Amino acid sequence: MDKTEALKEKILKAHENADIAGLYVLEAEANECFDEKTLVAYYANILELALENLTDVLGSGRKMKMADVKDFATLRALYEYAIEHYSAGKASDAAALFEILSGLSDDARFSEAMKRHQHCAERIHDFNHFLDEAADLDATQRNGTFYISAFSKDLEETDKA
Repeated sequence: MDKTEALKEKILKAHENADIAGLYVLEAEANECFDEKTLVAYYANILELALENLTDVLGSGRKMKMADVKDFATLRALYEYAIEHYSAGKASDAAALFEILSGLSDDARFSEAMKRHQHCAERIHDFNHFLDEAADLDATQRNGTFYISAFSKDLEETDKA
């Protein structure tokens, strides 16, 4: 069995086990082995599991825990989905997703960052403008978060944009 087929088998097993974190563990390998069409399907599988997990969490009324691998991976997938909307010019859809994300996590820092994302998406409709004017990507990188966690301007200043 070649490397690509072995990877596909691992991905299938992770998907069958609803192991969203396991799919993220295989991400680098998937990016190395798969063509763009296959990668789109791979990320669609991750999003599908994230939406299933979201449904379960909303039904239970609990908060997602950043310390829980499954919850962490679910939050990451949903955040990436929101960013995808924002970068595709769907700022109002992204703002709604950020609003949902702000209430999902037990992590106050993540929740506050999602509120800032929502506020920015409501006022700065162009994603690149958001990156240039509101996000502090260097500080975010130093923070080591999967989400933009540092901002270069106060929210009051983004109102002027």
